[in-house]
Amino acid sequence: MSLRVIACFDELVRGGVNVQALLSAGASMAGSVAGYADEQSGRTLRVGPDGEALAPEEPAATDRVCKTEDGLSVWLEKAGPLAMNDEMILERLALSIGLRFGRNPPDGRRGLSAALDPDLPRPARAQLLCALGLRPTEQHRIVCLPLFATWRRHPHTVEDVMNTSFGPIHVAVVGSTADVVDARPCGVGAAMALEDLDRSFRTAMVCLRLCNPPAVPIVLADDYGGLVELLATSPAGPLLDVDPLDEIMAHPWGAETLDALIRAGSIRQAARLADVHHSTMQSRIEEIQQALPFDPLDGFGRTRIGIAYLVWRLPHSPVLSAPPTAQQR
Repeated sequence: MSLRVIACFDELVRGGVNVQALLSAGASMAGSVAGYADEQSGRTLRVGPDGEALAPEEPAATDRVCKTEDGLSVWLEKAGPLAMNDEMILERLALSIGLRFGRNPPDGRRGLSAALDPDLPRPARAQLLCALGLRPTEQHRIVCLPLFATWRRHPHTVEDVMNTSFGPIHVAVVGSTADVVDARPCGVGAAMALEDLDRSFRTAMVCLRLCNPPAVPIVLADDYGGLVELLATSPAGPLLDVDPLDEIMAHPWGAETLDALIRAGSIRQAARLADVHHSTMQSRIEEIQQALPFDPLDGFGRTRIGIAYLVWRLPHSPVLSAPPTAQQR
């Protein structure tokens, strides 16, 4: 069912369908009436699972209501506990209708997409973002999320669903304080001035691809510094040190051992991070050394293994794969 929610709203948002079609999709997936009310226009619309519009009525107190901060309410008319995917349906329905009505600042969808184009001159980018309501004297961050991400707290902000080489991505602009983001999984880009938010977008995409839920649901650009921007701007071609990692990663212990080795200052500390005995870690490192054309513990070897490990993770991250359906769980 999760896969249906993702695929359906993905296609509907990209296709620019009307509100009734969005409500119809939500109602069909939830198996109940779906509705919305707009305080600004006074319009209310309810749609049944069969796609037919129903008489406009206020939702009962027992209905599950998902409200946004700009006067738009979305609900499913259900009694009793919510089904597994009802929260996701409500969130995606609210987001889709908000985008449909341009509830972001004027021209928010087109403006944000255009403003993150790296070929746009920097002054023009700043002008576009100012028109979206962002303060020119403040730094901001780009946050990138898959469409099936779960927000625990969804701030009112400039956001869009953008097409990328990795498929449609939910993109939002937040302030320079990264702890305002409470969604999983997501990549949080570096804080930048308005004219450089295209760079923040690229770092956010790298951070998203470095996520590995549930162990690593959020990756912050600040934790990797210039390495993230290096990965964001480097050619897509393979690096010499990356291919040998396939042999290491084929071991059940490969990923956790490399991660611990890179983060630790000694073999003993790496053993503690990986929660294994020192002799076990020593044995694994010897096997890693045999697989690599350089020593990962010596001089620039530490730098080489760290960069190679990050580059390897990018195409192997599961974060952009849809979560399993209820039947697969």
